[in-house]
Amino acid sequence: MCIVCVPLGMHWTLQFTRFLRLWACIMELFQVCIFLFTLELSLSIASDVKKQKNNSGLHIYKKLFETKRKDQMNALRNLIELNDVNQQYKIIDIMLKGLFKVLEDSRAVLIAADVQPDGGFPQDEKIKDAYSHILENTAFFGDVALRFPQIVHHYFDRNSNWNNLIRWGLSFSNQSGVFDGGPHSQLLGLMAQELGISEKSPDYRNPFKTDRHEFLHGTEAFQKALREEEKRRKKEEKRKEIRKGPRITRSRSEL
Repeated sequence: MCIVCVPLGMHWTLQFTRFLRLWACIMELFQVCIFLFTLELSLSIASDVKKQKNNSGLHIYKKLFETKRKDQMNALRNLIELNDVNQQYKIIDIMLKGLFKVLEDSRAVLIAADVQPDGGFPQDEKIKDAYSHILENTAFFGDVALRFPQIVHHYFDRNSNWNNLIRWGLSFSNQSGVFDGGPHSQLLGLMAQELGISEKSPDYRNPFKTDRHEFLHGTEAFQKALREEEKRRKKEEKRKEIRKGPRITRSRSEL
């Protein structure tokens, strides 16, 4: 049997070389771990900063929202004090058409930008405007619906587009956190029940309905305003149909 003897010095050299290679691998792995840890920490810090910024933006917006709500309530108070059903009807008619046009346009902007209602207050000016328009107009529509339910039902119940828009606005507003814990926290729920969007609870009561309110909207003046508005609507629809009808174009020879 032949036994190969490796000199002791060469043996230690091989062991040392292996050790160096192993150490190099360990150091590379260590550097990778440090890099990943630093990256994760940076992303976490960036996320926290963004979250704080969004929370700060939302906090500031809530204060602006309160100011806007005061302006809306003043406008609504002036409308109530008119005490003229025909005037109220005409103003609400114009107001709701404008309100739902703003809701429709703002929803399109937010959907296109993939804005989530619970994602904090946006920074982009255009998206910021659309975000605030949804919340403010949804709230204002709730105010009008609760104080003038018969007039609003007259328009709202027959308009599926408005129904879809306000359902979307309600969902967005509820998830935004802007209405949480504030003076307007019950508004969205009351509006949804009044409009039949959500089932009415057994103890539901419109807080703005009074005996006087029921009397006023049961009077001949109010019923007359409804009939006049119905006539106006039908005339407007007929005019639109006539405009859309086929047009007879004369040939060049006839001219």
